[in-house]
Amino acid sequence: MSKIVFITGASSGFGKACAEKFASNGYKLILNARRIERLEEIRVDLKSRFNSEVELAPFDVRDQQAVMAAIDKLPAEWKNVDILVNNAGLAVGRDYFEEADLDDWNRMVDTNVKGFMYVAKAISMLMAKRKTGHIINLGSIAGKQVYEKGNVYCATKFAVDALNQAMRIDLLRHGIKVTAIHPGAAETEFSSVRFKGDETTAKSVYTGLEALSAMDVADVIYYTSTLPAHVCINDLVVTCTRQADAMYYNREPATK
Repeated sequence: MSKIVFITGASSGFGKACAEKFASNGYKLILNARRIERLEEIRVDLKSRFNSEVELAPFDVRDQQAVMAAIDKLPAEWKNVDILVNNAGLAVGRDYFEEADLDDWNRMVDTNVKGFMYVAKAISMLMAKRKTGHIINLGSIAGKQVYEKGNVYCATKFAVDALNQAMRIDLLRHGIKVTAIHPGAAETEFSSVRFKGDETTAKSVYTGLEALSAMDVADVIYYTSTLPAHVCINDLVVTCTRQADAMYYNREPATK
């Protein structure tokens, strides 16, 4: 019987890449995002390429009632979620603390922390009943080290790191694996959203780098989910070769 993977933020970036990776390996998918039209396109594509079974769960993770209702209303055969890829998140703005937009802060806290918790709570309840499951939380290297103008985005990802550790402890008694993946610079829609459509600034983030791709991260996520039952990767930082941590990069031209 094919395992079921629930992926949040599945309409683009890491989430979409994870959908493709798991679909190509025969998993059944529950895909979540706000943009229902994007989810429909992805479902058609995955059905065409991999003959995948895909259930859609379009909701905004920031809406507690919508999260709980959507997961509660899943058809019975789709409630046996084996893997949660808790991916939905974003950065909005990169400003000095005293100059930042409060709406940006609220949007990041509501999505990256509260939305993250709502989905994890709902799915962990289903997994606890079955005494099995694997929750994979998408953090960030920004949850390991604070950098200039990162302030609240970094704070939300530090929260994800702490919550991942707490979930690992609290869900231990149910036999549920909990893993955090912390990517460094990855070239997706992330920077475009952060810089509010300023593509020149967004692209400058990756100058001189061969940054991670969404599929690079999806490959790592898939790997952590396929280890033997007695093995759990608790915490994993992934960067491109030219990035050491949240602040140190090698952007010099490559030498032969």
